[in-house]
Amino acid sequence: MYTLRKSYMPYSSPFDPCRPLPKKTYVTPPNLYIGYQPANLPQFSPKEALCAGTLWKAFYDPYYSPYEKMKREVVE
Repeated sequence: MYTLRKSYMPYSSPFDPCRPLPKKTYVTPPNLYIGYQPANLPQFSPKEALCAGTLWKAFYDPYYSPYEKMKREVVE
């Protein structure tokens, strides 16, 4: 199983003037985990595809802040 949001612990020096964030996160795109585009992928309707920015549901990846609750709905 994979996740689109990855995290790491940055190095913090004892001489840093400010306390760094203990954990940093970043987002990876879903196309990294699909080696090729399989046939018969589920598609959005044309109106939903314009709102989502992609025709295929597998490639839909809205950005959410790590502080927001993860939501995976398409705006209709």
